[in-house]
Amino acid sequence: MSTTLSELKEKASQLSETERAELALSLIESLDGPPDPNVEEAWRLEVERRVGQIERGEVELIPGDEVFARLRRRLG
Repeated sequence: MSTTLSELKEKASQLSETERAELALSLIESLDGPPDPNVEEAWRLEVERRVGQIERGEVELIPGDEVFARLRRRLG
């Protein structure tokens, strides 16, 4: 039995918000293909570098609310 796209959309619209988010993530991930181990390693190293900067006091942490306020002012 074949399910058409419109039938799938109708059924998906009846899901809870959380279930729709999970479905959307799953569909998007299915387009990406398998993860690239080089990218994963690069991100791991970048996270370590940034955590080190924070721990050594080399960077200023800015609260998210302040960042968004600055962006709103800048973008008007």
